[in-house]
Amino acid sequence: MRTLVIASQKGGVGKTTLAGHLGVEAERRGAGPVALIDTDPQGSLAAWWNVRSAETPAFAQVAIANLVDHLAALEDAGIKLAIIDTPPAVTDTIRAVLAVADLVLIPTRPSPHDLRAVGSTVELVESANKRMVFVLNGAAVRARITGDAAVALSQHGTVAPVTIFQRTDFAQSMIDGRVCQELDQASRSSAEIGKLWDYVATHLRKGAKHG
Repeated sequence: MRTLVIASQKGGVGKTTLAGHLGVEAERRGAGPVALIDTDPQGSLAAWWNVRSAETPAFAQVAIANLVDHLAALEDAGIKLAIIDTPPAVTDTIRAVLAVADLVLIPTRPSPHDLRAVGSTVELVESANKRMVFVLNGAAVRARITGDAAVALSQHGTVAPVTIFQRTDFAQSMIDGRVCQELDQASRSSAEIGKLWDYVATHLRKGAKHG
């Protein structure tokens, strides 16, 4: 089993939306069974999953104090990929989750404020000695700052070659438990999520070779 952690000390960067979309995409691509885990006290990922009619991906309730044991139990049950959504700013929780990560995905919105806030997340990931990838999320189409943000992030680490743009179908996709791929498989947002999953999956496989 591989564990993908989606983390950022900054709130509002789209961690939960990406967790749901990547979980569904992983199942669609045959990388499941997938278990989603929500460690954010706000419970947004759990709330989305509860209104979802599809049976996959699965959702797993875990206690942070027993996270390692819970993940071992999921692996024993046949889960191939665990995707963990984390809270903003709750440093102790983030540290505990990072400890079990095979790969950390750090969503960042292309804004000066978001870019300034990246450093604290990077420090946590580096102190945990984990591999990380940035993904620009919620970018405005044809905005110059998107390219500038990618350059700025590349000074901290690897930036995914896929940008998730802020489109209506992506923004509205979590309302009824479905994701954009299930609403319109031919949409640009669906294509972006597919490409992002391809990239993330490659990095997870690299981790498996080194593990």
